[in-house]
Amino acid sequence: MIDLNLGHMPPPPSRKDFRIGAIGAGFIMKDVHLVAYRDAGYNVAAIASAEPESSRAVAERHGIPRAYETYQQLLADESIEILDVAVPPHAQPEVIREAVRHADHVKGILAQKPLATSYKEALAVTKLCEEAGIALGVNQNMRYDQSIRALKTVLERGYLGEPALGTIEMRAIPHWMPWCRLYGRLTLLIMSIHHLDTFRYLFGEPESVYASARTDPRTKFEHRDGIVLYILEYANGLRAAAWDDVWAGPAREGAASDIYIKWRVEGTEGMAQGTIGWPAYPNAAPSTIQFTTARQPGVWFAPQWKEVWFPDAFRGTMGMLLDAVANQTEPAVSGRNHLGTMALVEACYRSLDERRPVRIEEITTEER
Repeated sequence: MIDLNLGHMPPPPSRKDFRIGAIGAGFIMKDVHLVAYRDAGYNVAAIASAEPESSRAVAERHGIPRAYETYQQLLADESIEILDVAVPPHAQPEVIREAVRHADHVKGILAQKPLATSYKEALAVTKLCEEAGIALGVNQNMRYDQSIRALKTVLERGYLGEPALGTIEMRAIPHWMPWCRLYGRLTLLIMSIHHLDTFRYLFGEPESVYASARTDPRTKFEHRDGIVLYILEYANGLRAAAWDDVWAGPAREGAASDIYIKWRVEGTEGMAQGTIGWPAYPNAAPSTIQFTTARQPGVWFAPQWKEVWFPDAFRGTMGMLLDAVANQTEPAVSGRNHLGTMALVEACYRSLDERRPVRIEEITTEER
């Protein structure tokens, strides 16, 4: 029999009462993180950001007891046990470095992805937290998208047999934040990092990657990786590939739009495919899955749920950190685990530069 309880939502953490300090008051914090935490019953005790007025407004909206003028003041609050950091990648390492100085009361940090703008700096930040005994989690939230969690369960139960091919096709137009202009790195670092990490979550570590890119006709600031295609090569023959099309046709220039994200996995004993609901945000469009297996020939299974990636998946990313702190274990998506995704991003950029497949160990060996 096929069990359709696929664990699309993670179990709640064993402790919810840790006092959380939020650093950042932009969209992802005020409209996503804090909404998810409220729904999950997490205890957000304070907030700070670069704009104190925004911090106060967000605190009032979400019933947060304290709004500090600076994040340094928040870090000095000895009642804060967990940090939720939502600042741009170039600013995040410095926030974490300052947080480590408060390891007497800060027990865990949930950082945004990418953890830094390079593998080398992400490695340094990870080591710093490990040496301080602070649990570092990274908000690779696509792992907690409901269809991706369900797919992971389908794979683990063997319904598809041995995976042979996995693909993600994205035709969606991101809203690039102003800080995206600073790096000379765009889609791979900011958007593809979701898909690269998801492939690692589903299939493990690839041996090499080949990437190809061109600029996005719509994005006017300087960049080289707008529309990006890449292939991950696995030792067992599996291939995983994505088309990250942030142009998606002239949908903003007068033509009709066709916006979507689809994924598909073909195995030796079955096949699964689905959609990601995120492009419909702020409308609540649940992600989907349907799969077929030789164990029950000729049938497509299509379980459904009401939860959506934004904001419901973010219960899981904070929940994994709360659990890790409570149980003194490593977060499911730890800083150390995230280094594998950062190395893959770095390998993609080297592949663009040198027009060749790049082995992941080239990156990790150089930066040890």
